[in-house]
Amino acid sequence: MFCFQCEQTDRTGTVIGCGGPVGNCGKDAPTSDLQDLLVHAVKGIAQYATKARALGSPDDEAAGFILFSVFNTLTNVNFSQTRFVTLLQEAARVRDRVRAAYEAAERARGRTPEEPIGPARWRPEPDMEGLLRQSADVRVDAGLDVVGPDVIGLRSLHLYTLKGICAYAHHAHVLDGHSAEVFGGVESALAYLATDPTDVEELIERALDLGRLNFAVMELLDSANTGTYGAQRPTAVRTTPVEGKAILVSGHDMRDLADLLEQTKDTGVKVYTHGEMLPAHGYPLLKAYPHLVGNYGGAWQDQQEEFARFPGAILMTSNCIIEPHASYRRRIFTTGPVGWPGVRHVANGDFGQVIRAARALPGYRETEPEEKSIMVGFGRDAVLAISDRVTDAVERGAIRHFFLISGCDGPTPGRSYYTEFALGAPDDSIILTLGCAKYRFNRHDFGEIEGIPRLLDAGQCNDAYSAIKIAMALADAFGCGLNDLPLTLVLSWTEQKAVAVLLTLLALGFRGINLGPTLPAYLTPDLAGEFIDRFGLRTIDDPVADVAAALGEVEA
Repeated sequence: MFCFQCEQTDRTGTVIGCGGPVGNCGKDAPTSDLQDLLVHAVKGIAQYATKARALGSPDDEAAGFILFSVFNTLTNVNFSQTRFVTLLQEAARVRDRVRAAYEAAERARGRTPEEPIGPARWRPEPDMEGLLRQSADVRVDAGLDVVGPDVIGLRSLHLYTLKGICAYAHHAHVLDGHSAEVFGGVESALAYLATDPTDVEELIERALDLGRLNFAVMELLDSANTGTYGAQRPTAVRTTPVEGKAILVSGHDMRDLADLLEQTKDTGVKVYTHGEMLPAHGYPLLKAYPHLVGNYGGAWQDQQEEFARFPGAILMTSNCIIEPHASYRRRIFTTGPVGWPGVRHVANGDFGQVIRAARALPGYRETEPEEKSIMVGFGRDAVLAISDRVTDAVERGAIRHFFLISGCDGPTPGRSYYTEFALGAPDDSIILTLGCAKYRFNRHDFGEIEGIPRLLDAGQCNDAYSAIKIAMALADAFGCGLNDLPLTLVLSWTEQKAVAVLLTLLALGFRGINLGPTLPAYLTPDLAGEFIDRFGLRTIDDPVADVAAALGEVEA
């Protein structure tokens, strides 16, 4: 195997990347290789799908399959070899169906169909051994000796951005949020990668196109979430337990949570959120379920310790799973794209077995008398509703600066930069946060500025859309450009969705973004220098100095 798609990448060897029998995320070599092969297979689907769509014969079911398949290859999503074998077999069938539709459309126009080369011609071997042999030729670093590390790095940037885009688009898709622009954009980008591009400048420019595509995808997901569950509202979320049987829901998928809440209604089972499911409490139609009682725990990297202590069943939706400990392995379930060998998977949306497990477990024996809470629900609707107060406070000097501290947190022990940065922000500043990076500081009481909370939790990582719309509204109100706002962006990237958000910000013209905790391993020193020079990226350093630089108190 060779993998360097996330911040957990092994950096101890002469070649940066996980290349041993097991990666730092816990993914074994066969699973990693099957993931690479699945990406190759969906490129082949995309080659035909792009042509069919151009001829007015799109296959949106195939487009949905592409989103789901690519989502399976994200960091900490699916670790099941058998599930990947099934997906590979299905990919070949989908590709053949799309090819037939394309060829029929061409013949209907009196033309001879073309047969693309490369992934479009792939045929799956009948057994695991054969599939793993095939994967050796399609690893992410294939062709390194020929095209060099910069080209491989930029192709990887495209692929990993697409992985984030597909994850967001899949979440929208399950809520009936889809568009020809998104389906076609993903297909076109995968078909482009299938050509093994080598032009560095073109790769950089088309990477920005992916950033623009991701903005459209985040807008689609925002519309799907708010259209289904209502616009986020500021909400206090209980963080202390309530007596009763319990289910903990982690991951990102609001649809899975909604289905579980409906199925547990009137059963007496209490439901808690974890990790990036915390923002669910801000959606009125989800909060309307009285047995959605609170949030338990923090970010994804703490799940092994936190899940072991939770006295009920656990449901893992979308990404962020890490190897389940024996202490809870028999009471954790996966759904959607998530998979772990030996862990029970719910594939049909019927969470009956999860509920039965919760009823058989002790749950919480008593309600903790001292109720503690944290605030969520500061999406764009909530913040823009008080925009006049915010702009007035800025003009009077009551608010000096805004910090957007967001992204996907990482598992490295002792990491304190984002905590120290947030705590070091001056009392006359507002902190907007989203993603699981918030867990580094969201239990701290930051106080208020003239009734406006200093800490505004906008939601999940995809709610970067809300943050961008807020920034655009402020720029309009002040009659200035985005980079003239008293705003500093501090982005923590760990996996592919955060990289997609980063490219969106760059494509929209944001400059001077502070990026950490390390730069992606696939950005070679030359590529890193190019992005730093072209887009003004800054690598994080000392939090005290970085806050001072953001405020113009020292040389940036």
